[in-house]
Amino acid sequence: MTREIKWLGPYIRNNSQIDTEKNMTVISIDKKYRTRDGREVRIYAMDGDSREPIHGALRDYSGNWNHSAWFRTGENIYKIKDADLVEVKPRIKQTYWYNVYSNPKDCNIATTKKEADEKAYYNRLACVKVEIDCEEGEGL
Repeated sequence: MTREIKWLGPYIRNNSQIDTEKNMTVISIDKKYRTRDGREVRIYAMDGDSREPIHGALRDYSGNWNHSAWFRTGENIYKIKDADLVEVKPRIKQTYWYNVYSNPKDCNIATTKKEADEKAYYNRLACVKVEIDCEEGEGL
């Protein structure tokens, strides 16, 4: 009788031993995460054994905290895709004022309406308020 053995990789005790050449997403205690479906997550241990290396809790749909565990790649150990970890990047919230002209080369941008008015030429067509609210890196 023969058995097929699947190689799962070496036992890893901490994140510094992970082979970064494999381009795996590695969970870091220094970053903030949420679940794939947007629920809040708390990570409180990253030194579990290879079967459950990351321990934490996630909010269920009624708002209660429930224990969960993840692999170092952020995949939920219970194979619940909606509970996989996704990094929460800082949000960028900024308001700009954009002076619009018939010649696009004349257009300019300012951080306040007053500054936009001061930079305006006599032939300005409009001064448009632009609100930016996105995650860092979005749209690049």
